[in-house]
Formats: sequence, C-alpha cells, structure tokens
Amino acid sequence: MSRQLTHGPSHESLLRDVSAAATPVARSRLDAIVVPAARPASALQDVITLSATLSVPLVILCSRQAQVGQVVRRVERTFGARALVVDVPENYKLPYDAPLTSGPEFKMASAGRSSDLSAKRNIGLLLGRMRGWNKILFVDDDISQFNPWDVERLSGTLDRNPVASMVSRHFPDNSVVCHARRLAGFKQDVFVSGAALGVNLQQPGLSFFADVYNEDWFFFARHAAERSLPRIGEVRQAKYAPFADPGRADREEFGDLLAEGLYALFESTPNWTFKEQLAAATRTSLWQEFIDVRLETIEETIAALSRAQLSANPVEYLRMLDAHESLRVAEKRASSISPDLCVDFIEKWQEDELWWEQVLWRYTGDLSDRDALAELGLQTWASCGYGVSATSARGIEAQTNLQPTGTVG
Repeated sequence: MSRQLTHGPSHESLLRDVSAAATPVARSRLDAIVVPAARPASALQDVITLSATLSVPLVILCSRQAQVGQVVRRVERTFGARALVVDVPENYKLPYDAPLTSGPEFKMASAGRSSDLSAKRNIGLLLGRMRGWNKILFVDDDISQFNPWDVERLSGTLDRNPVASMVSRHFPDNSVVCHARRLAGFKQDVFVSGAALGVNLQQPGLSFFADVYNEDWFFFARHAAERSLPRIGEVRQAKYAPFADPGRADREEFGDLLAEGLYALFESTPNWTFKEQLAAATRTSLWQEFIDVRLETIEETIAALSRAQLSANPVEYLRMLDAHESLRVAEKRASSISPDLCVDFIEKWQEDELWWEQVLWRYTGDLSDRDALAELGLQTWASCGYGVSATSARGIEAQTNLQPTGTVG
C-alpha cells in the first residue's frame, strides 16, 4: 500500500516569502520585543541594541542564568534602550487551569523535558493583551545579527497577517534528528520558528504555546496549513553541539514526531481545509503510518552515517559517533510512542485552543505594567532604561540600586 506521508527535507511549500513586498510604513511600529531569557545577560546585547535602534521597548522574561539585576544594568548601559525586566520563578505556572497538553502522559513521552520557554511566550501574549498592544516580536536569547530593516518589514507585514517569522540558517535551527541528517549528507532545510516571531495580538483565533518541543510549529500550524505563513529575512542562532547530550534527542523526539507528522499531512493534502486536516490527524492509522516513516528515517540516517564514517576526518568521525548515539536514543523513544498517544495529544491540543481563546479574550487592554504583572502572579520586576523613571518591585532594588516606588502584591 502506498503511503500518504513522507519525511521531506523541507517545508518550504508552506511558507510565503514576502521580503521584497513588505515595505515599512509609519503605522507598522512594534509595541514590544519580548525575550524569554535563560542565558546570562551578556547574551542579550544584540537584542538590547536592536531595541535602542528601533526605539521599541523590551520585555525580558528572566530565569535560570538570566539575573534581573545584571540584565537591568546592561540595558541601562545601552543608550536608547528601554526594558521591563521580569523575574519568572522556577516552575512558574500561569494563574489559570493547566493546559491538557501539559499532562503527565505527554511529559513522560518527552522524557521529562523541563523548559519554561512556552510559559514565557504565553506570558508575552497575555501581557500584550492586558496592555493593549497590537504587535510584538518574540526573540530567543540565542538569536543575534538582526537587520533592523527586516524587522521593520516584518512589523509592516503584521498589519495584514496574524504572524510573521524569520529563519536561522547559520547556525541551522533544527532538531537533533535533522542535524544528524545534514551531517550524514542528506538535504535538510531550515523552517521558521518562534526564535524570531512576530505576532499581531489583536487577530482573532490567536493560538498558544504548548509545553512540548516544536511548540512554535503548533502555534502557527493553521497559517502553515493554509500556506499563509510569511517569512521575512534571516537571523543568526548561537552555535551549540546538538549531539553532545543524547538526552536532548530523547526530550525532543515526541514533539518532533508530532510536528513533522502534522506538517507532512499539511503538505500531502494541499486542497483540504484546516478542519479536514485536523480530523485526519485524530486517526490512529495516520500516526501508525508516520511512526513507521519516522523510524525508517532514523534508520536511514544511521546507515548513512555509518558509511560516511569510513572517509571522515577525525573530528567529523567523533561527531558522527555522537550523532549515531543520539539517533539510537531518538529511535528508542519513537518506537515507544503509540498512535493513540499522538491522537490524544492532537485532540487535547484542540481543546486547549478553545480554552486559551477564553483566557485571552478576558482582557481588553487597559492594565498598567504593574497591574498586568500582578494579574499574572509575577511580583519581581524592574522598569529601566532611556527616558524611564526608575521603578522596581520587591526583590529588585538590592540587585540594581533602583529606588522602589511600591511593591506588587
């Protein structure tokens, strides 16, 4: 029996490259650049400089290595930069019912993956709605080398589109399995992501970021399915070693399998409506087919790496050994994922979409920074930078030497 789904090297057909057509106009200004930060403050200098260049304020959501006081000092040393710097506590949860897609069965399938990226991006969406903002740009803390002209064109595109994104080709923004395929000699493209993603907050039907790897692909799934996802320009992602920790492949595999399977469905059914595609994605037969495709893809990559090792130089040989180990981990995880679990995730993701719409549209945009952060249960923050009267919430003044004007909560 012929298969409907395949593993393709690219999802280019789902994008619209509008770089040449997007012209900045006066009304296209972003309201904020939102940065989910977990790296040290030094990693943020490029986006802080971009903020100053475009005169667009930052919202920097800090956890792990990103310390609020250090970030504030860096912002204040950059002439023209302004920022709302917020501490996001460990294991922070939004003050609403937890999404169904955050259930323990999916956490287990993701090898106990622990990331606050989705939570921070959802904070950005809600904060923007509460403040009455129209357009924001999400930028990850490992992204640099922005072209301000491209950012302005992206902002202009958001006047007519719910989302628009940039792509990172150097260093490629791919999963471990896709990095391994490139190393093995296969063609492997790079898709857009949430690493540099513009969002029009006033568009109806705005999605949320599920707590799973490839959360951004689920966020803009409808627009990809309808081939209405604009791509404008490129940015650079910081280099990392994708095969250094085989556990990375384990934590990615569930979300990567789901997203790649869903997008393979989009590509194979170009004349279907999004509703029809979602209905197909709730059939176990489809996921059994794609799990088989995924396992064959991994095996094909392992075999190609084994052949390539015979002529590789010593450095590449060691990388290939590490990639081989990561692929075996991904293969083991993929073989443990059932079609029923995939269907369960898709169904609960759709229920979560309805839940999120109810949460999002509670807010009409008349809250101050202080009141919005209090609503979100975020009590430690500072407002700082060019033209900003120094304000802070409790716990910040000792780190930053700011004089508090009050406390939240």
